[in-house]
Amino acid sequence: MLIYQCNKCEITKQLSKIVMKIIDNKVCHIGSECPKCGEYMQEVEKEFGGFPSLKRTEPTLSNRKDKLWGGVKDRLK
Repeated sequence: MLIYQCNKCEITKQLSKIVMKIIDNKVCHIGSECPKCGEYMQEVEKEFGGFPSLKRTEPTLSNRKDKLWGGVKDRLK
């Protein structure tokens, strides 16, 4: 979660996704505009939720190591 705060109005806003664009040679976070004054808010902090644990269950990955090792042994002969 990203937390943004307006420098003028002191309003805070939490965003989970942002889009970054370069406008007038400045990096702007689209969606982080202040609802009161319309200025872009400044990022205050990020909440870090940890790394996701992914399990790849594709059938092609089950014997991938065996196929790679077999190919290397054939090439080295």
